[in-house]
Amino acid sequence: MSNKDREVILSIKHVDISFDTGHKKKFVAVKDANFDIYKGETFALVGESGSGKTTLGRAILRINPCSAGEIIFEGKRISGKISKAEDRNVIRNIQMIFQDPAASLNERATIDYCVSEGLYNFHLYENEADRSAKVDKALNDVGLLPEHKSRYPHEFSGGQRQRVGIARAMIMDPKFIVADEPISALDVSIRAQVLNLMNKLKAERNLTYLFIAHDLSVVRFIADRIAVIHHGEIVEIADSETLFKYPIHPYTTALLSTVPMPDPIVERTRTHIVYDPSKLDQSGEEREMRELRPGHFLHCTSKEFAEYEEKIAQMEKEQG
Repeated sequence: MSNKDREVILSIKHVDISFDTGHKKKFVAVKDANFDIYKGETFALVGESGSGKTTLGRAILRINPCSAGEIIFEGKRISGKISKAEDRNVIRNIQMIFQDPAASLNERATIDYCVSEGLYNFHLYENEADRSAKVDKALNDVGLLPEHKSRYPHEFSGGQRQRVGIARAMIMDPKFIVADEPISALDVSIRAQVLNLMNKLKAERNLTYLFIAHDLSVVRFIADRIAVIHHGEIVEIADSETLFKYPIHPYTTALLSTVPMPDPIVERTRTHIVYDPSKLDQSGEEREMRELRPGHFLHCTSKEFAEYEEKIAQMEKEQG
């Protein structure tokens, strides 16, 4: 199925997000972001620290306001001023899995209350027995036990706390989940378990993920499509296989060069590429998203686009 035939669940349209620094000049964290996320897919947003990934994710949840542009969820605008009912609909259907499982859970509350908080706020249960049964099922779905309900977050390991965070999001039966670097605070041995769990829940519930990460090797495992962001600007969008086979933008190439290789000889001898924006076209022409191949977009000038066309043609020739 081509992307044009797929149902769009969330659209980011010309979104700018800026913050008042206290001086006359504002800090622009996200500049003219444009992309669609299709229902049932995992869309990854990848970039280094400070690139605007989390800022954009938080804007979808209406935590950060947009300075320009709009965010559309299921055909309705959810950015800017909306009614109280629509705001509750966003909270109900869009949930977040946070980066730090320790900081995102109330240390004074039991696991029972942490997972139940959304049920209480929206009264999504018939009686106490029904609420308790829903919490038991949510914990069971993420590999925890009902007897864990009476414990507190500090009694759990990092991986277990992140499972609690996932259970808290899933119990709301959301349609869309923003996963903000959900495994970066976990031990390497636990990361695969959490990613497998997220994939399992996605398949069972027909969920859609925005998966925020800085590590391309992680998103290769979980993402259907990837957007690469640098200093608040989306520079490249492609499906996962294409991005790893034909990385075109110099920043994407630099990011990929930092992914650790399992072969120690290759790892020792290869050179890491440093991204140098001064080598881009300095003519002053406005950069915009241009489609290089079906579904493969690049943020570039017309001169850069011509160079990228030559580059991908050469790569396709070399790779057969």
